[in-house]
Amino acid sequence: MSGQGTQTTWGQRVAAGLKAWRFGTVLGVFLLVVAALAWRLVDLHVVDNEFLRKQGDVRTIRVETIDAHRGVISDRHGEPLAVSTPVQTIWANPSEADPDEPRLTNLARMLDISEGRLRERLRDYAGREFIYLRRKVQPALAREAMALDINGIYSRQEYRRYYPAGEVTAHVVGFTNIDEQGQEGIELAYNDWLSGEPGRKRVLKDNRGRVIKDLTLIRDAQPGHQLELSLDLRLQYLAYRELKAVVTAHEARGGTLVMLDVDTGEILAMVNQGSYNPNDRSQLAAENLRNKAITDLFEPGSTMKPITVAAALESGLYSADDTVDTSPGFRRFGRFTIRDHRNYGVLDLTGIIVKSSNVGISKIASEIGGDVIRDLYSRLGLGQPTGVGFPGEAVGVLPAPPKWRPVEEATLSYGYGMSVNALQLAQAYMVLANGGIRYPLSLLKADEPPRGQRVLSEGVAHEVRQMLGQVVEKGTGTRAQPGFYTAGGKTGTVHLVGAQGYEDSQYKAIFAGMAPIDNPRIVTVVAVDAPQSGEYYGGEVAAPVFARVMSDALRLLNVKPELEVSGSPGESRTTGKRG
Repeated sequence: MSGQGTQTTWGQRVAAGLKAWRFGTVLGVFLLVVAALAWRLVDLHVVDNEFLRKQGDVRTIRVETIDAHRGVISDRHGEPLAVSTPVQTIWANPSEADPDEPRLTNLARMLDISEGRLRERLRDYAGREFIYLRRKVQPALAREAMALDINGIYSRQEYRRYYPAGEVTAHVVGFTNIDEQGQEGIELAYNDWLSGEPGRKRVLKDNRGRVIKDLTLIRDAQPGHQLELSLDLRLQYLAYRELKAVVTAHEARGGTLVMLDVDTGEILAMVNQGSYNPNDRSQLAAENLRNKAITDLFEPGSTMKPITVAAALESGLYSADDTVDTSPGFRRFGRFTIRDHRNYGVLDLTGIIVKSSNVGISKIASEIGGDVIRDLYSRLGLGQPTGVGFPGEAVGVLPAPPKWRPVEEATLSYGYGMSVNALQLAQAYMVLANGGIRYPLSLLKADEPPRGQRVLSEGVAHEVRQMLGQVVEKGTGTRAQPGFYTAGGKTGTVHLVGAQGYEDSQYKAIFAGMAPIDNPRIVTVVAVDAPQSGEYYGGEVAAPVFARVMSDALRLLNVKPELEVSGSPGESRTTGKRG
């Protein structure tokens, strides 16, 4: 029994020892865990506090871009032609959004996008944090979309370009793309000047990406610079209306009108047909984007005859009273023949311009030589950039052969074998109108009087201007008379050039002129392409447009009428110069 008792006592001691060991082990492990947790707390709150705070901030504090609005473009009187208005852009964070969210159906309907495509994009780009859903929508629509309270769907402010005058100024002002970068016209030419500089700020956001608080302004947004154009929006509307009317009435292919201030070289109006609405480009046609007044070239035809006469007067070989025998009404150069409408017989220089005699002007050209004519053309700015800095400007062609053939001298004298744009032609007539001074042309409003260069004597310019007055009074341009004002100018009718050369039945009708004739204020060039109504001469198609535009434009510019009604209807008398 004593052996059994001893054995039992020993077993009890072993069991008790094991129990104590297990307790000690568990207690030790527990104390180690407690110690580890305590150390981790100390580590988090003391040792790694700065690091963890920054990591937390990274998840709640963001640096956002502050969009800068683009500079305003206005006309010379401050009327806005292009402005940037605040809009909202709806975007999504696919990593947060649920592609199966039922409310996406309403969102897709609001934004006018495909629901299936929306859910597919959220799935495809689940690893990204940003995709556009609909850019630049009205703020009211954005508020409705945000009111759906869909996780991962957000909005942000941007700017959208708006053009108050629409198609009336489209070819000059141009337009921007969706990112507010200039694509055409002035918007493209002065993109750097008009573009603003975005700002940056720190913001505090909640776990859904919504801004809770603006924290710090890093850099303020700098808006783009304003730009004041030389255009007068009143004259622009007037010119656009009349040009569109004539193109429609004559079923023409298109048209161009340019108006210049005689004393400054500023472009007061520049319009084309067809045009486009930069606010709605859903029906935009590529052929309507060009500013044809600058980018399209044509042979100026008979509008060059007054300049050839100016070259003859300047040479000293001719005076205004000198005569030229145009009989028998045609002139042959080998297989090439130039003709007048009929045999005008003997004409003085005024008569050559009034009758628009090809034979008479070609004989003058043969006498003075092609170099003399070309030199004056060049001094007037033909065959050279106008300097307005407009994108896509076409310089034109002014021939300069080593040795002039007689036929080349003849055709150059009446505007064939060369090419100009409408703005260059207007510049040349501006020099005749202001007494021989060539001012730099400008699409920007002049802050101070420009510095011009004399390229033609005042006396010669005056003589030619009086001849142009006779064209309107009794020559080919009688339909160019602008109401109660005197005017002068020259008609032109030229064949259009197609893929196979001159098109026999397609013409460009041109009129270039100035008013009032004794003290010109503005110069206007009108060109109508391919009229189909039966009338196609410059005096029939372009001259009436000149008359209507100049009559209203001079009144808008407060130029005193020179003529007033007296006696029976249609009778008028001269009352004086403009005030």
